[in-house]
Amino acid sequence: MEKFILLPVFVQVLLTSVVMVLMGRRRIAAAKNKEISLSAFRTMNLTGANEQVIATSRNFDNQFQMPMLYLFSVLFTLQLGVADVIYVGLGAAFVLLRVVHTLVHVGSNKVRLRFNVFLLGCVVLWVIWLRLVWQVLAA
Repeated sequence: MEKFILLPVFVQVLLTSVVMVLMGRRRIAAAKNKEISLSAFRTMNLTGANEQVIATSRNFDNQFQMPMLYLFSVLFTLQLGVADVIYVGLGAAFVLLRVVHTLVHVGSNKVRLRFNVFLLGCVVLWVIWLRLVWQVLAA
């Protein structure tokens, strides 16, 4: 089961990498189109950049927030030897919701939908952590 719990982690890493490449492409295009100056990248002041550039940059930042809590839960689960099919399923659900959140954020950017997907991902993450805490305290 320990191998399988890493599969959602690999997808999360891939997602973060894809968003990074998309962010770079959108920033370069905005600089080429003179929407933002190259000096803006010194302080990452993206004032004047289009919504796609800003949304993609924010999404990339988001990949280092809640997903980090998920990644730590995987490390603890592996360290404690409690990896099972439930953690694999919850991890897959969390990462799938992160993929959907990203598609909405860098695509249509419908705020209500994006928030609902984000909130559902948070609930899944809380379930992971509550289960992990329960297993630690019950041991």
